[in-house]
Amino acid sequence: MSSSETILSFDNVSFEFEHKKPVLNAVNFSVRRDTKITIMGQNGAGKSTILKLITGVLKPKEGTVNVIPKLSIAMAHQVIRPEDRELTVRDFFEKSFGKGKVYDIDRKIDAILEVVHLHAPHDRLVKSFSGGQQARLLLASALIQDADLLLLDEPTNNLDKEGIAHLTAFLVMYEKTCVVISHDADFLNAFTDGVLYLDAHTHKVEQYAGDYFDAVDQIARRIKKENMKNAQLAAGIIKNKEQANVFANKGGKLRLVARKMREKAEEMEVAKVEVRREDKTIRPFEISVQEDLKGEILRLFAVAVIRHHHTTTRKVEVSLRKNQHLLLVGPNGIGKSTLLETLASGKVKDAVIAPGVRIGYYRQDFSTLNFDHTVRESLMEALELSGGKVLEEEMRRVAAGFLITKELIHSKIGHLSEGQKGLVSFARLVLQRPGLLLLDEPTNHINFRHIPVIAKALDAYTGAMILVSHIPEFVDKIRIDQALDLDK
Repeated sequence: MSSSETILSFDNVSFEFEHKKPVLNAVNFSVRRDTKITIMGQNGAGKSTILKLITGVLKPKEGTVNVIPKLSIAMAHQVIRPEDRELTVRDFFEKSFGKGKVYDIDRKIDAILEVVHLHAPHDRLVKSFSGGQQARLLLASALIQDADLLLLDEPTNNLDKEGIAHLTAFLVMYEKTCVVISHDADFLNAFTDGVLYLDAHTHKVEQYAGDYFDAVDQIARRIKKENMKNAQLAAGIIKNKEQANVFANKGGKLRLVARKMREKAEEMEVAKVEVRREDKTIRPFEISVQEDLKGEILRLFAVAVIRHHHTTTRKVEVSLRKNQHLLLVGPNGIGKSTLLETLASGKVKDAVIAPGVRIGYYRQDFSTLNFDHTVRESLMEALELSGGKVLEEEMRRVAAGFLITKELIHSKIGHLSEGQKGLVSFARLVLQRPGLLLLDEPTNHINFRHIPVIAKALDAYTGAMILVSHIPEFVDKIRIDQALDLDK
């Protein structure tokens, strides 16, 4: 087969989750064999929806998704599905192949785990892995299928620098077709052959050739050209309307001239290009601290450290008071997320949290959110937890700052993109007013435009805070008073 063969195309594909709320509108693009394509677009634009339409999980409302016969497709999702968390590693990989037992599955699992730099007993439960290790499991579950088309949805989320470097090297050498969604520009530019840009406002897809930075440059130049064209048309519209008004008042044959000039102005209005608006950025925000906090908020005497799938207890001396920030560091799988989870549950035997302290917990897999709640229900619940007056106006004001529109606020949490779930989680923290803030990889899935705003809010937080993040540029913007390295 030719490497230039089109293996996948969208022909006038339209899709919507709710009536009159389009996600895709008459979208057209194609993917050729052995190319590596990036999908760009802001949080909630519908990038993951495109992947689900390719796999057939979703069906278009109009148009056709064309996949060549017998094309095998494997997809690495952003997060482990709730129903898969109770599976063993062996069962998780067997499920990737569909029904029936797979010949020599254990040897295949060991080989593919070696590719993603993860070593694990095959009887270990998926839920026991850290976020970074689960990201590697998701990637491995797609790679093990050796499919013709590999779909990766935010594959660098939760990966440390070593993991990202290893994945990048793998994709550079990958000899089959790959479609990737990611916000990591340097990662994408290392292997991308072309870009599909999904505009969240027009719901159209534009296709660009070249690497990631080439496409970004082409988009910027096109925006500039469209703005110049619209400026010229706007000036012409004003001129024609003004002259039409002058001639209309003079009567006679000049009225006919005035009518033609108005028609010309209307033609110019139609000719104006709907220029894509830059992705909106969330408003600056503040996470207010719980009132009447005094003295020591948290004391930690020991932590569980996980190495080579064995847990040991290490003694520590950590004390957090008001306005103190702790950075928790260590490689993927050593126990950072486990510590935050147990602190949030109040079940740590080697920690004391002052009575009455309200805990705000940002969990990287968003499992603290009720996916059956609407956004409004979730935010009102957070406001009730603050102990203050439950005011609808305050909730909606905070929601608007996180780009939660009046249309979005009645959507179910489970229908949101991962990035939108992240913004809902931050809105909940603002409404909750915690005294102890626990943050587990809070930049995962978040549009890069929002990250400086989030960093500034966390830097200014005056309660006690424990932060886990594998993004040095993000951590550098936040005041850190002490660090606890679980690897030392």
